[in-house]
Amino acid sequence: MASETSLSDPNRIVISLRSALSAATPFSMPYRHWMISDLFPGDIARELAALEFPVADPGEMSGKRELHNETRCYFDQKNICNIDCAAKVANALQSPEAITLLNEFFSIDLSSTYLRLEYAQDVSNFWLEPHTDLGVKKITILIYLNNEPAEHVWGTDIFNADKTHALRTPFKENTALAFVPGADTYHGFKQREFDGVRKSLILNYVTEEWRDRAQLAFPNDPVTAG
Repeated sequence: MASETSLSDPNRIVISLRSALSAATPFSMPYRHWMISDLFPGDIARELAALEFPVADPGEMSGKRELHNETRCYFDQKNICNIDCAAKVANALQSPEAITLLNEFFSIDLSSTYLRLEYAQDVSNFWLEPHTDLGVKKITILIYLNNEPAEHVWGTDIFNADKTHALRTPFKENTALAFVPGADTYHGFKQREFDGVRKSLILNYVTEEWRDRAQLAFPNDPVTAG
């Protein structure tokens, strides 16, 4: 068997994903979700956290990311060609091996969906209204890339079915919140002041109906399981 250091970066990422999923912590309230630690190999996680993209004006936050498409960043074809770690991560998460892992762990079928990776950078007074991701997103994995400056400041807010606040996740580098979108999977970010730039990688696999194809990592290549 090849040593880890001799493996390609996409293969190392898949191996790390397998290990992280096997140790993931499940939660049942207020809906089924998981917290996943050490999702990427350490060097890949550090490369991701060090990326620099333009940061949105904090005075223009609306509560919906899609209203600020001009300032959003993706691991699209351009960035995959120009940014080494974007290519590593995208190729790993496009691989049949990764799709098989995700299908089996989350009991879903991602066949014929498309990989979408958004690199989010949020600043003080950013907010997102409660939403479920139900529809064209078949899975949501919110991957946190850096450490919050104080406990429970940067974490994702999880809401009950009536949209009352239930809990806030911890926000630690190279950890993730994962869930399969459903009618009750409300999550968001309550508006608040905080220091620094909150960096995360939003991982979705979306159906053919996704309208903005330029956001996709491989817009002409749906994923397949191994």
